[in-house]
Amino acid sequence: MYNKKISKILIGTNNPGKVKEIRDLLPKSLNVFSTKNFKIKSPSENGKSFEENSFIKAKFFSKKTKMICLSDDSGLEIDILNGKPGIHSSRWGGKDKNFNKAINKVFREIKKKDKDWKNKKIKARFICALTIYWPGGKIKKSSGKVEGYISSKKKGKNGFGYDPIFIPLNKKKTFGEISPRLKYKSDHRYNAFKKIKKFF
Repeated sequence: MYNKKISKILIGTNNPGKVKEIRDLLPKSLNVFSTKNFKIKSPSENGKSFEENSFIKAKFFSKKTKMICLSDDSGLEIDILNGKPGIHSSRWGGKDKNFNKAINKVFREIKKKDKDWKNKKIKARFICALTIYWPGGKIKKSSGKVEGYISSKKKGKNGFGYDPIFIPLNKKKTFGEISPRLKYKSDHRYNAFKKIKKFF
């Protein structure tokens, strides 16, 4: 059964930005469901890595719906902050996961480490871990990343999360400034998806 191409899938996240990005990566012929179709709350993400949290979500939503589930866990690692916010990327936005708050916290924390940071290249990367979980218990994992650095101010209205402050390596614009089509061809989620797209 696992050699058969997947024809319908549940995207295991309650984050509308992630649902949109993952849906856009999947083949148009695929029958795609989101957790909104089932009104399921997200599980507690108590893993110690992106991979663990991605697996927790995929297994949880698959068990709840008896469907094949694709889940993502992703976030931003900043070198000067010893890899933070990392797996806590969305939590930096508080209970309501407000990314304006999260971005302001990033700026505050970097400034504590280096007052002159805006004149330097602050290295960072986006990381994405994907898990496909079949109701029979089979799993397939992949991960991807994109290196870059932190913009000294928010730029652009595209994307979601930390996109307005992340400039990919060898580029001048943030993920928030480039078109979604261009972003999908280079970002961490696409790099992870390439490794599992043969299942679809």
